[in-house]
Amino acid sequence: MRFGTIHKVRQAIILSMTLGLAACSASGAGQSLRGTGDLGVVIARATGELAVIDTTNRAFLSKVSGLGDLSHASVVYSRDERYAYVFGRDGGLTKVDILAAKIVKRVIQSGNSIGGAISQDGTLVAVANYEPGGVKVFDARTLELIVDIPAVPEGGGARSKVIGLVDAPGNRFVFSLWDHDEIWVADMADPRKPEIQKFQNVGRNPYDALITPDGRYYIAGLFGEDGMALLDLWHPEQGVQRILGSYGKGEDDKRPVYKMPHLEGWAIADDLAFVPAVGRHEVLVIDMTSWREIQRIPVAGQPVFVMARPDGRQVWVNFAFPDYHQLQVISSESREVIKTLPAGKGVLHMEFHPRGEIVWVSVRDENKIIAYNTETFDKLEELALESPSGIFLSARAHKPGL
Repeated sequence: MRFGTIHKVRQAIILSMTLGLAACSASGAGQSLRGTGDLGVVIARATGELAVIDTTNRAFLSKVSGLGDLSHASVVYSRDERYAYVFGRDGGLTKVDILAAKIVKRVIQSGNSIGGAISQDGTLVAVANYEPGGVKVFDARTLELIVDIPAVPEGGGARSKVIGLVDAPGNRFVFSLWDHDEIWVADMADPRKPEIQKFQNVGRNPYDALITPDGRYYIAGLFGEDGMALLDLWHPEQGVQRILGSYGKGEDDKRPVYKMPHLEGWAIADDLAFVPAVGRHEVLVIDMTSWREIQRIPVAGQPVFVMARPDGRQVWVNFAFPDYHQLQVISSESREVIKTLPAGKGVLHMEFHPRGEIVWVSVRDENKIIAYNTETFDKLEELALESPSGIFLSARAHKPGL
């Protein structure tokens, strides 16, 4: 037998042994290995717990307790989708390992906080604080405090509540100052010495904000007056523009506003934005090329979240009290309601699977979450959970502003 042939035989034997050992190792591990792509978490606000959900098998895997006040909690994910960062209303920032179902670290970083964001590169976690007003930025791995950005206006004064904190491309954080009518952009190229660009007089009391899926436009709603403030992050030198001057309660609107709409729930499809109206039983349609309102779609109540299926073909809407027992689905083509679903009392939040075939809905007052098929509208699953609110699937790790 030639040397070359012997060498090939030896290589084949070594490869076979390696594959066999790998197979034995995998077999020995049993079912302990899994990915995170089909996982998510659901906030159980009354009990201060996080329920980890397997969306493929449509079942809860575990619960994590000890998360404090989750009455207005939100979640972002690490790049590998393994760690969920939970922002509690009590100022708690908690890093949770969703595979091990345990708290990695928890810090009480303020007296009252209202959400947060994770940087584009996944290294920084920022928290928006009411008390004391400002933004604190932490190392995503260790939760070490990197920098405190107090929301103090030029010339001094009291700190402002911070609202509408989002991540933006270029490792930036963008947020609004409720008390001082400002929008700030924090460039975190040097995390310990961020460069802050401040935009003043953007409109009275910005109360919530969103960033468009492409990361270009930051839009803040105004509580103190009608209209919105828009910042083009590609061209910040152009300053903040006022758009949709009629957006808001309006002088002729006498309806009580039971809940301000969540702007992060805007649906964007085919260069159109579907926007929850304030205090009205309408969804507004906005042309994103001109930022002008082109249509109003009548719906069953005051919209809270208006969310697009990932393919943009459907828009799902939930409502404030007293119409918070139902969902409506709008076709983005016909711009008409095509389905009304009686989901149950206290529908709070919706979350689509990454490809849009299923939507999960939390129904707080009936202590359950429901999975619907978005093509047939059939109910696929109903799982019991005490006072569920926000649903956050791990695919959010790869989307800006979520």
